[in-house]
Amino acid sequence: MLVGWIGKLFWLRVEGKGTFQCSIQLKRAFETVLDRGTKTLVVDLDRCPIMDSTFLGTLTYAASRVRKAGGGSLSVLNANARNLQLLSDLGLDHLMEVDRAGVMWKEEREAARACLAACSESTEATREEQTRHLLQAHKTLSNICESNEGRFRDVIHFLEQELQAPPGGQA
Repeated sequence: MLVGWIGKLFWLRVEGKGTFQCSIQLKRAFETVLDRGTKTLVVDLDRCPIMDSTFLGTLTYAASRVRKAGGGSLSVLNANARNLQLLSDLGLDHLMEVDRAGVMWKEEREAARACLAACSESTEATREEQTRHLLQAHKTLSNICESNEGRFRDVIHFLEQELQAPPGGQA
């Protein structure tokens, strides 16, 4: 992931697949800037061919935090057809500003190309931290709309069972 500031705007470009493997880093990057009071986030998916549910849940978490803080937004740019469909199917296009026409943040797009650098947030997490993150991401998606509850019920149940299992044991 590449990140940078354009004025008060935080820009994050996903480089490659948006999956559970990079979602901890994504969450940490968002938490860092949101804790500083940032209210405008842009996620550039130009180089992201696909996103999984954990990554989508992490985006949803950030968008929800921005909304709760008031006066902010999370914009999604350059999503391909597959990613647009995922955002729509999960009801996330009602929570995030999805730029389908390529018109949002026109001037800032050029500035982003020049100022982005590798994200310095850690990707490391213990197994328990990773499991808790996966669970939070899927619960966040489930809370967006009723149809998502059924989609992620089994995943949530499995992750809850995994967290309740004794260390090194079976659930």
